[in-house]
Amino acid sequence: MKLSGKCKILKIYISEDSKYKGHNLYHALVFKLREIGMAGVTVTRGIEGFGQEKRLHTTRILDLSLSLPIIVEVIDIPERIEKAIPVIEEMVNEGLIMVTDVHVVKYGKEQLNGEDKAEMTS
Repeated sequence: MKLSGKCKILKIYISEDSKYKGHNLYHALVFKLREIGMAGVTVTRGIEGFGQEKRLHTTRILDLSLSLPIIVEVIDIPERIEKAIPVIEEMVNEGLIMVTDVHVVKYGKEQLNGEDKAEMTS
């Protein structure tokens, strides 16, 4: 899949303990986004943060939280991001969903032709 130039980034901020049909929400989101053909998805677990209720969530041992922040990020062409938004809205009951413009400079592994590969190995 080619991805470059004007794209969008979809970020979904949720809690680690958020569920969707009995499963971890972030895991369900990854599978759903893969199913609908997104270029890629990254899930990041936060080490500390707070949300709308201002309750602190942290990995520090004295304040151990089982509800750490999770960020699900998707970068793709605007049409695929727009297609994904209604699906995400249906799945996410509590959290933050945002979309911003992004300029993709490079995506994936650079493909070398046969001559370039031969020069590199000799």
